[in-house]
Amino acid sequence: MVKKIYLIGNPNVGKSVVFSRLTGVRVISSNYPGTTVEFIKGYLSLGDEKIEVVDLPGTYSLEPSSSAEKVALSLLNEYPKNEIVVINILDSTNLERNLLLTLQLIEEGFPTIACLNMCDDAAHKGVHLDTKKLEETLHIPVIPTCAVTGAGIKFLIERINEAAPVLRGRLSHEERWKEIGRIVEEVQHLEHRHHSLREILEDASVRPATGFIMAAGVIYVSFKIVRFIGEFIITRITDPFFYGTIQPLLERLTLHWQEKSFLFHLLIGDLVSGKIDFKQSLGVLTTAPYIEFGMVLPYVISFYFVLSLLEDIGYLPRLAILLDNLLHRLGLHGYAIIPVLLGFGCNVPGILSTRVLESKRERFIASTIISIGVPCVPLQAMIVGLLGAFGGFYVGGVYLVLFCIILVLGLILNRVLPGYSPEFLLEIPPYRFPPLAMLVRKLYFRVKGFLFEAAPIVLIGVLVINILLYLKLFDIMTGIFAPVIHGLFGLPKGAVVALAIGFLRKDVAVGMLAPLGLSAKQLFIAVTLLAISFPCVATFMVLWKELGVKDLIKSTLIMITVSIIVGTALNFVILR
Repeated sequence: MVKKIYLIGNPNVGKSVVFSRLTGVRVISSNYPGTTVEFIKGYLSLGDEKIEVVDLPGTYSLEPSSSAEKVALSLLNEYPKNEIVVINILDSTNLERNLLLTLQLIEEGFPTIACLNMCDDAAHKGVHLDTKKLEETLHIPVIPTCAVTGAGIKFLIERINEAAPVLRGRLSHEERWKEIGRIVEEVQHLEHRHHSLREILEDASVRPATGFIMAAGVIYVSFKIVRFIGEFIITRITDPFFYGTIQPLLERLTLHWQEKSFLFHLLIGDLVSGKIDFKQSLGVLTTAPYIEFGMVLPYVISFYFVLSLLEDIGYLPRLAILLDNLLHRLGLHGYAIIPVLLGFGCNVPGILSTRVLESKRERFIASTIISIGVPCVPLQAMIVGLLGAFGGFYVGGVYLVLFCIILVLGLILNRVLPGYSPEFLLEIPPYRFPPLAMLVRKLYFRVKGFLFEAAPIVLIGVLVINILLYLKLFDIMTGIFAPVIHGLFGLPKGAVVALAIGFLRKDVAVGMLAPLGLSAKQLFIAVTLLAISFPCVATFMVLWKELGVKDLIKSTLIMITVSIIVGTALNFVILR
């Protein structure tokens, strides 16, 4: 009886896509005990049985040379071989390299099924495989699939019960590669083809001379699309809904309430010119839902749509390769660009995804850089909304300052922290246009995860702020810190409250700067300080969980130091 199914294969062979096809979307992420290496579990219904499926870390062989490969081998040996099935995912376009792991699995006596994935790409490249001949040679089931479209997955599930150990001698390293060469020669036929436009673009996107130009173009267009979609949703959907439907409803509801009462202050907030202002009123029923659903959600949807598109097309691994040399100087490797890009959506998943990095040192550098120098979508939405009125120069200036902070801070941390960054190895998948259904599904779950993470914090944050304002407790804080804030940063005492509230929710804090009547210079400094100072409470808790108390204290001290230096420098350098 099969108790577990393990998915194993080289990195970037489509293993995760096959896993999602087998198990659906409800999965459990776990860290292997004593490590930060992550593996994913889900369940497959096989007849009347519900069988656990484990997506092992990517591995090239059963002779481990990295922590991920050691974890994969440890998990494979947790259960007796007669109680498991191993589905070996192979890249059909690179059969020779992938067969090394396949032969090792067979030699070790694991009941194995070979899943020849990416058959569509193999056909495009003129690679033709005789799967029947390969099955006869290996004596295991061999199923061609295209996991992106779902082709072949049904046949893969139907043949799981056919997996059985194969009696095969143990081969030496040299004999194994000779056997691989013989098998490939028998089952693979190559057809001469000229490079397609897609293949020309694939090559150009990883060469420095053309790759950086393409990267600049892709990033520029991506942010244009993000802003266009976000603004379209706001102007056509959310603003008409809030101002046309919600505002009249709330005004009728509160017609007979006393404006100075605690309940009115808590739920509605302060009236501006006798009316509800969703940006400034700061009520639980006004500003809280408007910021989350009216201003932030449109940009979250647009950002995650563009990110998912770049991810599924296959551009992000190429961007990682391109930026590898630069990020090495910051103590990271190219794959760290993925957590950074995720951080632009929300810092929480960005920091969580630093688990893919090999060493604790890299994870500390990446997490600190993300929490200081990478503004999340909600904060970006507020930056554009407030500073955009003064022109693109100030909006671009914030991003320029943050970029310089990332470079300088990374260089310093790389020099002072002990340890080194391991070499960067990453397989590059071919360009392919993802099915719309899978893109929408990924977008749905990312947006859903963000809302479940952020919405409660926004509501609680606004609630806490209102109570503190009503009790005038912020007046005490203003009295203590106002001289420092004004002397170092040139900001009025009212900005102290907004900076303090940034710990609960930065987008709410930036919104509180609007009614202060700040000059362009003051608003620029205040927004930059909010971007680089304490992350929101959700990010702070994730940092605590991922780094531990000791490294969290280090990261916090770095944030405070950088904030003071940058805020003071901007105050004395900017003339107006």
